[in-house]
Amino acid sequence: MHARPEGDFDTVFAAVEQLRAGALVLGPDVFFNSHIEQIAALAIRHAVPTIYQYRPFVDAGGLLSYGSDETESYHMVGSYAGKVLKGEKPADLPVQQPAKVQLMINLKTAKLLDLTIPPALLARADEVIE
Repeated sequence: MHARPEGDFDTVFAAVEQLRAGALVLGPDVFFNSHIEQIAALAIRHAVPTIYQYRPFVDAGGLLSYGSDETESYHMVGSYAGKVLKGEKPADLPVQQPAKVQLMINLKTAKLLDLTIPPALLARADEVIE
């Protein structure tokens, strides 16, 4: 599903609920990052368990996130920028991936959605919000 124009999130979440989707995975997008609170609130209101890429969504009430550590990503960007500023050609720099991913779970939201998070998943979480 696509949600591009501002205000389209209501329509998307209503459609997801109507489709009786078991869950929603929200892909990484700067557009979504500028609507964190709105998206997290709609997911709860429409009772759609939603997985996000970044921790701020979970802090705003999202169910869980699994993705790269933003701090590590910013360090990698800074390192690349420094190399380019010192004269290295961007095409000569190796492609890098974050070495660490984080799993964050919001148990408050799980309770609101009447979900039980398996103990094995809770044990693997980097942080659990209770």
